[in-house]
Amino acid sequence: MKKSHLLASLLLAGSMLSAATAAPLAFDFTDPKGVNAVRFHLDSLLEPISGNANGVSGTVSYDPANPRATTGKIVVAAGSAVVSNSVMTDHMLGEQWLDAANHPEIVFELTGLSDVKTEGNNTTATATGKFTLKGITREISVPVRLSYLPGAFGKRINKPEVPGDLLVIRGEFSIQRADYGIKPGQNEDKVNPEIALSLAIVGSPAKG
Repeated sequence: MKKSHLLASLLLAGSMLSAATAAPLAFDFTDPKGVNAVRFHLDSLLEPISGNANGVSGTVSYDPANPRATTGKIVVAAGSAVVSNSVMTDHMLGEQWLDAANHPEIVFELTGLSDVKTEGNNTTATATGKFTLKGITREISVPVRLSYLPGAFGKRINKPEVPGDLLVIRGEFSIQRADYGIKPGQNEDKVNPEIALSLAIVGSPAKG
């Protein structure tokens, strides 16, 4: 084999090895712009209720070459949940409902992705994990879409010269409030037994 061909082969092999062994990227969902939020809606008979919780944090490890290997968790501060009526917000955060003082975190910890389909930098999948609310943990499955945006961090913070990638997670799912001890069977004409949740949150490069 000619030296030039040998050198090219070695360079190609080195490049493939480097890509294969590249470390997953860590993304921090504590948003420096304060935009991230999880929205909730209870479409009750007499009084449909909507609100959001913007106390989002957590870290997700994502490998663009292998999205199926994604790990991590998303945390929402229960005390950040609000609705348009301040009195209703106080009731919602109180002991009878979310009990935010004693259970300050709502957590989804990913245990695996299935039905993974990737096209370009977008991946759809079913995320299975442990969802904890009001101190009660249950396993749930959530349809999600992961959008990997290489080099987009600086553009988002209006500093194009700053390097870094973004990971956007989108999903919609529902839970039954009775499953988490939130006044099961009570006030169902005003507070729907089902809580619909939606999220579209952005992860920035994790520090350190």
